[in-house]
Amino acid sequence: MERQSPLFSVFIYLCALLLAAVILAPILWLFIMSISPAADLAAKPLRWWPQTVDFSRYGVLLSTLENSAGAAFTSSLRNSIEVAGMATIAAIALAIPAGWAVSRTPSVGWSLSMVIATYMLPPVALAVPLYMALSHLGLLNNVFGLALVYLTILAPFTTWLMKSGFDSIPREIESAAMIDGAGLFQTLRIITLPLAAPVVATSSLFAFLLAWDEFFYALLFTSDQRAKTLTVAIADLAGGRVSDYGLIATAGVLAALPPVLIGLIMQRALISGLTSGGVKG
Repeated sequence: MERQSPLFSVFIYLCALLLAAVILAPILWLFIMSISPAADLAAKPLRWWPQTVDFSRYGVLLSTLENSAGAAFTSSLRNSIEVAGMATIAAIALAIPAGWAVSRTPSVGWSLSMVIATYMLPPVALAVPLYMALSHLGLLNNVFGLALVYLTILAPFTTWLMKSGFDSIPREIESAAMIDGAGLFQTLRIITLPLAAPVVATSSLFAFLLAWDEFFYALLFTSDQRAKTLTVAIADLAGGRVSDYGLIATAGVLAALPPVLIGLIMQRALISGLTSGGVKG
C-alpha cells in the first residue's frame, strides 16, 4: 500500500475544517443573533457575542396566546408541515411507478425529459394559470390547494431521481422473480422497492426540503393563517418599518429545526441513496 504524505493529510483536514466553517458559520451567527439583545445587534462596532444571553424570543414565537406573534408562527409552522408532508407523499406515490416505467421502458424516456423541461419556465409565467385554476376549484388560501401546486414542482424532480435509482437495479432480478411466478406488483413490492429504499428516502427528503423552502407560490396563493407557511410568516416579520432582527433570526433557527432533524434521522439512507449507481459490481 502506498504511504500517504503527512502534509497531504494535513491539507485534507484543513480543507475539511474550512468547508465546515463556511457551512456552519452562518448558522452559528443566526443562533447568536437570536439570543442577543437588540442593543447588541445595533452596537458599533458589532459584538460577536452578546453581553447577556436572551432566550425570550423563543418563548415569544412558541407562545400560543391568541392574536400573538407566537400564534401566527406556530400556525404557519403547522401549515408548512402539512403542505410539505402532503406534497412529498403524493410526489413519491407518483414518482415510484412513473420512474420505474421510464427506467424499464427507455423508449418513453422522452416524456420525462419533456416534463422536466417545464423547469425552464420561470415560476411567474405559471402564476396566473395556477391562480385561476385554484380560484375555480375554491382552493385559494388552502393548504390542500398549495400542496397541489407544490406537487407540480416535486413530481418531475422525484420521478427523475427515482428513475436514476431504478436504473441501478438489474432487470435480471425482476425477471427471475417473475419466472418464479411473482406478478408485476408483487415484484415491485417485494423485490424492487426494498432495493430502491435508499433512493426513495433521498427523493422524499429532497422533495420535503423543496416544499418547505418554497416562498413565491406560498406568497401568492395564501392570505392568512389558515394556509400561510413559514417562509411567508418570516417575511412578514421583516415587513415592518422597524424590524427586530433577533426575532427574525429566532424564526430562522426554529424553521431550520424540522428539516435538520429529518435529515439526521435519514442520514444513512440519504448517503446510500446519493451514492447508489455510482459503482457497479
